[in-house]
Amino acid sequence: MIHPILRMGDPRLLRVARPVERFDTEELHALVSDMFETMEAANGAGLAAPQIGVDLRLVIFGYGQSAVRGDRSPVPPTVLINPTLTPLGEAIEEGWEGCLSVPGMRGIVARVARLRYEGFDQFGGRIVRDVEGFHARVVQHECDHLDGILYPMRITDFTQFGYVEELGFGQIPDD
Repeated sequence: MIHPILRMGDPRLLRVARPVERFDTEELHALVSDMFETMEAANGAGLAAPQIGVDLRLVIFGYGQSAVRGDRSPVPPTVLINPTLTPLGEAIEEGWEGCLSVPGMRGIVARVARLRYEGFDQFGGRIVRDVEGFHARVVQHECDHLDGILYPMRITDFTQFGYVEELGFGQIPDD
């Protein structure tokens, strides 16, 4: 089922989500399925449960080579529950971000260039991955939602923030 995506200004997006306590349940599998369906319908690269009003530490992300993503590498479809992020080095990269909860806008955000993310899939299986580049950016962006942070809160130069059309972006999906 496709869920409505909450937009910036909705106070539910500012809450800190609670941990998932039970894995491999019908309810969790249904939620994950709905989230992928919602993300795909919205042409996104990721989605956090709080964005559809579900107060759980659960994010999904991923897209294939066929998605309109410029020179970005594919990111495997991933379910990440109760994540922890660990920077791998001190390098920071700036890059454009968009968000399904902030439709039609983009901004430059500084993120850790390389990181390790750990957590669980919906079955309770352990996930540990070291990633960099856009994959690392997407994970950080989605996990921010779990702590009530939207990407505009991380922007430091508001001359690099605005509507897609005015910034000269083509028709690209929101992250």
